[in-house]
Amino acid sequence: MSADLIGHLRDLFAPMGTLTARAMFGGHGLYLDGLLVGVFIEDALYLKVDAHTQPDFEAAGCAPYVYGLTDKPLTMSYWSVPEDAMDSPQAMQPWARRAIEAALRKPVKKPAARKPRGRTR
Repeated sequence: MSADLIGHLRDLFAPMGTLTARAMFGGHGLYLDGLLVGVFIEDALYLKVDAHTQPDFEAAGCAPYVYGLTDKPLTMSYWSVPEDAMDSPQAMQPWARRAIEAALRKPVKKPAARKPRGRTR
């Protein structure tokens, strides 16, 4: 991702917090104040959705990120944003809020419980 693009995304999300990008999924994970809220992959921005926010993205004509070129592609919980959302922080703000809400509602996975070691003789 170019420095100009990262700068533009930071400007768009600035009213909501500090945006950082980390390489992942062959693209970049976008973290707002440390919370994963989206990905930038294949030259497109996708924001986190859940059952509560997905209908809003659908109604706006957005599309899910689909991963894989196999017989069984995976639809990820990240959806594209409306084109006008890329124009200004004010246009991005309602979509960023939805992504934050979805990310905060996602349960944190607990590490698998370790099985106690038995004594062997």
